[in-house]
Amino acid sequence: MAMQAHEIEALIRDAFPEAQITITDLAGDGNHYAAEVIDDSFRGLTRVAQQRAVYAALKGKMDGPSGELHALALTTRAPLPT
Repeated sequence: MAMQAHEIEALIRDAFPEAQITITDLAGDGNHYAAEVIDDSFRGLTRVAQQRAVYAALKGKMDGPSGELHALALTTRAPLPT
């Protein structure tokens, strides 16, 4: 079963309540999304560590061939200094 953009955002928002989150359905099929997550907690972390934290927030929804979410192109970063 495909996931909706708001479901993906809710899972990420649970782990990163102050983040700026943008979810885009890339193919219109509910299976291929892009997500941009900007959060201060990423400051000082490698990009790999940032993305692992976001994937962990998805709570297994991408695990294995029967996962609810097939593909997620992920961009993460800390906010730019003001």
